[in-house]
Amino acid sequence: MSKSRNLDTRKVSGELFSLTYGALVAQLVKDYENVEEVNKKLEEMGYHIGTRLIEDYLARMPSQKRCHDMREMAHVLSKTGFKMFLGVEPGVTNWNSDNTEFSLILEHNPLVDMVELPEHLSELWYSNIVCGVIRGALEMVQLKVEAHFVRDVLKGEDGTEVRVKFIKKLEDAVPAGED
Repeated sequence: MSKSRNLDTRKVSGELFSLTYGALVAQLVKDYENVEEVNKKLEEMGYHIGTRLIEDYLARMPSQKRCHDMREMAHVLSKTGFKMFLGVEPGVTNWNSDNTEFSLILEHNPLVDMVELPEHLSELWYSNIVCGVIRGALEMVQLKVEAHFVRDVLKGEDGTEVRVKFIKKLEDAVPAGED
């Protein structure tokens, strides 16, 4: 690429990613009977992506130690994971009293660039793939969590918020016959 064109390749890549994701969501809407099925499919797809992304994350961050609590995990998820894969750093807030639930607040969600939801898709959580990625990645490091959208700018709300809830610590499984 010549220097004279002065293209911002990150912006082009981000726009291509956003358009490609939009095409995926549009195809799912066509393929499934109702919006709730699309929401489930996006979360399921995200789960599978998350189980792979954690491997990439750990390969890129070999010095990353195991997190000792949910606050530390939320910090790493926000400041490193989201930054590495989506180029954004959501705020971590709204902790419950026992530090098992928190919210990720995205000031900018790159998945929704150039997107408007039609009225008949008002129940669609367009970026639901993110919730699945969180669930899949954390499950691979032995943390069972639930993640769901609370607010979304595509629904006319003032921000995008994902709620993450710790369910339980998973035990390392030893393959049968290897104990």
